[in-house]
This record gives sequence, structure tokens and C-alpha cells, in this order.
Amino acid sequence: MNFAALVVKLKAEADALIAQYPESRSALLPILHRFQQEQGYVSPEAILQTAEWLKITPATVESTVTFYSLFYRRPVGKYMLQPCRGLSCIINGAYDIMAYFREKLCLEHLQTSADGLFSYEEVECLAACDRAPCMQVNLEFIYDLTKENVDAMIEQIRAGSFEVKPLTQTKAPDASWVGKHDVPGSGVGDASGERMLRRLEEDSSSIKAHPTSERLLADV
Repeated sequence: MNFAALVVKLKAEADALIAQYPESRSALLPILHRFQQEQGYVSPEAILQTAEWLKITPATVESTVTFYSLFYRRPVGKYMLQPCRGLSCIINGAYDIMAYFREKLCLEHLQTSADGLFSYEEVECLAACDRAPCMQVNLEFIYDLTKENVDAMIEQIRAGSFEVKPLTQTKAPDASWVGKHDVPGSGVGDASGERMLRRLEEDSSSIKAHPTSERLLADV
């Protein structure tokens, strides 16, 4: 399905979502979720279309997409594996679990397997501290992780028998899915972004760069 056809498919649903709220912007998250369900990620076109429907700037939509780890700005694997690295999980062995994932999948943080099956991201607290260490697989919770159930999970995913359904994959993912600004008319490309850049050109003394491989910060 091309994007124009997808817009036609989702328009009535988007209108119904917007009508539920006193402020149309409140429908932002559910509309983004619907685009991701259909495309497997939130595409630049989806960001622009959502902004148009809600009558807000693309930069506002983009800032929301980059904030939440549950939205993907690039095509990802059919199974998004997100082990938690919050304090309770770390205390209960998450470091060992994450190292085991990286070893078993031959993947590092924010990478996707060559066959497009797995994407791997270590995320902050998932608020399931009583069942630590935990993770999400395609946003579904998996609790009480051990090396044994990690083995079983990977085997079942590869066999097509895992309980969690695969994500839609409309485009082959790259090896790394760290996002970059790519939405025409948003972020540093819209009027507010241009004003910000002019201010930085005039006085950049307050800005300090901190190199990072984190997905959210790498988008900025």
C-alpha cells in the first residue's frame, strides 16, 4: 500500500480520534501508533500528515516521536527487543541478560540483524520492578528474564512460534536505526528552528556537545 492509500485508509479513524478530545493535539499519540502499526515505523510522511491533521507543526510531532522509545523513526526488525536497564533490573541481573542478548544475536545497542528479524535496544525503566529483570518485545512485557528463557524466546521467534506477533515491515531496515533529521519543514528546517540556529550563530557559548550513541539524543 502506498502512502496516499494509507492516508485514505486512516483518515476516518483519525477524524474519530480527534473528535474524542477537546484539544485535537490529544489525538497525537494514538494517530502515531496507527501509522506505526501500518508501516512498522513512523515515517517522515506520517509525521507531516499527522501535523496537518492536528494543525500543529511537524516539529511538534517530531519532538514527540523522538521522545518516546515506543516510536521508531526508521524501519526496524520484525521483533523489537528492549531489555530494561533500570535500577531494579540491574540489581537483579539485567547487565548479564543484556550481555547475553548481545552475544546470542551478535548485535549491539540500536542495531538490527542482517535478516531484518531482530532490532535491539536497551531502554530505561519499564516500571515492572516487581518482575525484574524485564523487557518488552514489540511493546509486550516479558518478565523474570533468565538466560534460559532468552534462549527459548529467540528460538521461538526464529521458528515463527513466539506468542508475540511480529511487527509490520514495509521497508527493509538498515543495520543501525539511529534517527537523523529527515522531515522536510520540521525541526531545524522550520521557522522556529531557523530562529534557534541564528541565535546559536550569534552566541554558542551556552551549548556544549556531549557525544552519545543514545537513540533519542542522536536525533537532536
